[in-house]
Amino acid sequence: MNDESAADFAGEPDGFERLWTPHRMVYIEGENKPPDGTPETCPFCRIPTLDDETGLIVHRDELGFVVLNLYPYSPGHLLVCPYRHVADYTDLTAQERVAVGELTSRAMSVLRRVSAPHGFNLGLNQGAVAGAGIAAHLHQHVVPRWGGDSNFLPVIGRTKAIPQLLGDTWKLVHDAWLDDADRPDPGRE
Repeated sequence: MNDESAADFAGEPDGFERLWTPHRMVYIEGENKPPDGTPETCPFCRIPTLDDETGLIVHRDELGFVVLNLYPYSPGHLLVCPYRHVADYTDLTAQERVAVGELTSRAMSVLRRVSAPHGFNLGLNQGAVAGAGIAAHLHQHVVPRWGGDSNFLPVIGRTKAIPQLLGDTWKLVHDAWLDDADRPDPGRE
């Protein structure tokens, strides 16, 4: 045995602790991303063929569905997807644009009731260069936000702490969606 330790192989010390998140590597390497952008390999085309709990779908309607993000920015991070495999917002029909808007609005109402976020980030990333992880199938992000929910982890550790399991979030949002039909939105007067 020689005098070298594992620390000798870890690089130059710089005063920072390291937070290792090997589970994120599958996302970075492209897990669940379609290799060719076709409907046959698209997760947003496959998810509706699964049962709701397995697919993490919290609601389905005629033209679209709402699903938990498998790689959430915060608990309750939802994706609103049309069933039709289209990449660009301008490719949606007028009815699909209305459906995406209505589902986004309802998603915000349900999340306000179950999680009381202080605000939301809403967004469509159009194209890989604009940040779309799955650019071939349009999806609207509905990200609940709370004051102070960002901290040093993403900046220093390139890590995001999510304090709720996806299965627990799915049950909470799915059940609330079913009960939400006639309730007013608590975040709006």
